[in-house]
Amino acid sequence: MKIILSRKGFDSGSGGCASPILPDGTMLSLPIPDPTGNYTYEELSAPDGICYRDILKSLKTNKDYSTCHLDPDIRSGIRLEPSGWIPAFGQIDQAQTHLKNQEIKIGDLFLFFGWFRKTEYHNGKLRFVKDSPDIQAIYGYLQIGNILEGTDVKRCPWHPHSDYSHIYDKKGSISNNTIYIATKKLVIDGIDTGLPGSGLFKFSENRVLTAEGKSCSKWKLNDVLENVNLSYHDKKCIKDGYFQSMRRGQEFVFDEDPRVVEWAKSIIID
Repeated sequence: MKIILSRKGFDSGSGGCASPILPDGTMLSLPIPDPTGNYTYEELSAPDGICYRDILKSLKTNKDYSTCHLDPDIRSGIRLEPSGWIPAFGQIDQAQTHLKNQEIKIGDLFLFFGWFRKTEYHNGKLRFVKDSPDIQAIYGYLQIGNILEGTDVKRCPWHPHSDYSHIYDKKGSISNNTIYIATKKLVIDGIDTGLPGSGLFKFSENRVLTAEGKSCSKWKLNDVLENVNLSYHDKKCIKDGYFQSMRRGQEFVFDEDPRVVEWAKSIIID
């Protein structure tokens, strides 16, 4: 089994603020703005029923985002659920080429991470906790149960990567657009964990990538990566007290190694 770290949600270029860690510990990854997106922020809601547009207004009032790119789409109940919905994640272009070159296959495991910050309610409105640090943290997972390519992605008509603009390139040829479908059950080392094949996490320190007191991209992964390779990175990334993650790339793929699998299990089964 290969473990893939997949960067998703708001960042400094798309969205412009951290995704909120809600007061109950829910890590609410905000899907990036997309003028051709398949859903509006008003159509999406947090587990407590508050719509994403209201959350955005509370946290970042100087922006007026409309539609978004809901991907990965792995939380049931985020909107009026389409018929036949199943958890899925899509990728295309250079990022998908990277996954292809890394020989990602059925049974491999995505760990989704992003930029987060703790929030609180003040006078009935959500706000970032003053002086709370910006962190990168793992907020969800998806184990690959099926891989759809070409026009097969139309089997997931609710997913943004099933759209014509993703299936075909500007010349009208089939692109490398791909949708990864979740397994029904999470199986690690041949053992049924009792968990679904995809899911989202509550906040815990164990799921924080950022080293304490460091900037977001400086991670506490030296022990894991001392003898294991991570795509886009090399041994020069191992610094004194932290691991310097790269800004390039959406997916970082670990070598297939039992130590990495054990680390991933500790993240999921916290």
